[in-house]
Amino acid sequence: MADHQEATVTLPSDPVSVSSARRHVARTLAEWGLSEESELADTVRLIISELATNAVQHTFGQSPTFTVELRLERDEELRLGVTDSHPRWPQRLPAAVRQDNGRGMVIIRSLAHEYGGRLTVVPTAEGGKTVWISLPWAAPVQG
Repeated sequence: MADHQEATVTLPSDPVSVSSARRHVARTLAEWGLSEESELADTVRLIISELATNAVQHTFGQSPTFTVELRLERDEELRLGVTDSHPRWPQRLPAAVRQDNGRGMVIIRSLAHEYGGRLTVVPTAEGGKTVWISLPWAAPVQG
């Protein structure tokens, strides 16, 4: 397997694009050897769903598209990124705030931490941001 693999898709900032992003990620992970039934694959699909939903809902129509990137480095680290062109960075809600939404980043951070990963937010040259999740890669060795 190559030292570095990448897959990218750019989608319209529309709620129906969230499922397209999830399908793209599932196909890519399967191509890279991760079983769709694995716990890591489920976790990655949930993370992408939350990040894509954030890119659609919290950019207030100011980001016409969002981009999903997957990078696999030396069969050791999987990086997931979702980029949008809105300048507002994800906000953490105080624990006391009670509302039906706005917990996506809490879920994402918790899942990343559970798998020994990390979350970072990086500005783009165009004034938007990319939310990156890095996770240890645990695909089975192909024999």
